[in-house]
Amino acid sequence: MMDLNLTGKVALIGGSTQGIGWASAQMLAAQGARCILIARNEEKLKAAVAVLDGESGLKHGYLVADYTQPDALKVVVGEFLDTNHVDILVNNTGGPAGGPIFNATPDAFLAAFSQHLVCNHILTTMVADGMKTNGWGRIINVISTSVKIPLKDLGVSNTIRGAVASWAKTMANELGKYGITVNNVLPGATGTERLSAIVANKAAKQGLAQEQVEHEMMAEIPAGRFGRPEEIAAMVAFLASPAAAYVNGTSIPVDGGRTGSI
Repeated sequence: MMDLNLTGKVALIGGSTQGIGWASAQMLAAQGARCILIARNEEKLKAAVAVLDGESGLKHGYLVADYTQPDALKVVVGEFLDTNHVDILVNNTGGPAGGPIFNATPDAFLAAFSQHLVCNHILTTMVADGMKTNGWGRIINVISTSVKIPLKDLGVSNTIRGAVASWAKTMANELGKYGITVNNVLPGATGTERLSAIVANKAAKQGLAQEQVEHEMMAEIPAGRFGRPEEIAAMVAFLASPAAAYVNGTSIPVDGGRTGSI
């Protein structure tokens, strides 16, 4: 029987008051994990934790931190780890602004590298010691299908997401012997605030209605629709579970079949 039970596990989840991060928190809590949410808006965090507590009957928590400030993030998480451990880390934060790579500034690359790869590395290295001690751990990075095939007009994102995927594979190779897995979930076009922003930006640049842009995007997806956050979260939850113990160092698209590679 497939074991998806996370009772007794503690999950630290980034960007978890909305979108895929929030859906992942709900899914992990439903499997029995105690969830610690990370985001920068404390009011939203309080509201999200209240919902989780009511849904699961567990006592969840939150940390206020901004991924644009890696040093402050390290301090906040370090204080939590002084008296707690983490079994599951979900590295997730909002993607860089869209636009052609030729128009990107060096500062845009540096900011995205810091927010994504550097923060992922900080969090992973901080929680890994406890995972090593316990002989069990799950690190799941929510990235993008652009690590398989770069997406048009997402130049900075394509570049940084690829770097994160290579970092994750390297980390998986080093941590696997400790019973720790490191995997990447690659969402396709998913109904989140980020997708709405991308659609609005494309519509404005092309002088089209947003509905037309959405229709054209859906036409490229064999499933014929955008994904739902909970569908991405289901993969996150599986990779976090005991059932995924032998899945390590891989990048899994959850995109309705859109990505054009095997």
